[in-house]
Amino acid sequence: MTGLECLALVIYFEARSEPVAGQIAVAEVVYNRMVDHRFPDTLCDVVYQRKQFSWTHDGKSDVPKNKKKYNKIYALAKEIQKGDMFEGHGATHYHADYVAPYWRKDLTLIKKVGKHMFYRWETK
Repeated sequence: MTGLECLALVIYFEARSEPVAGQIAVAEVVYNRMVDHRFPDTLCDVVYQRKQFSWTHDGKSDVPKNKKKYNKIYALAKEIQKGDMFEGHGATHYHADYVAPYWRKDLTLIKKVGKHMFYRWETK
């Protein structure tokens, strides 16, 4: 699987119902993790890191059902890979606004986009 495919899949399964800005923000988290020493260093390794994105270990099919939506997201992922689409906010974590994961307390909330809350570690 290519990095582009991994990026498209994570956007599809994590943010397909979100506005484009939210889809881009999810992709930015993946890229921010890829360059952070605490995470793997390839797109696919970040996406498939154990228990980081729920859709990768929920027991359901990882084949997109809505092909039209997936194709649109795949095209967005291609544009994202060209560069200049990120805000540079440094987010490495996010969650849906209807859950409250324990780890959020150790991070700084940056912003909310759609139904997702985005966070980063503060540098010391």
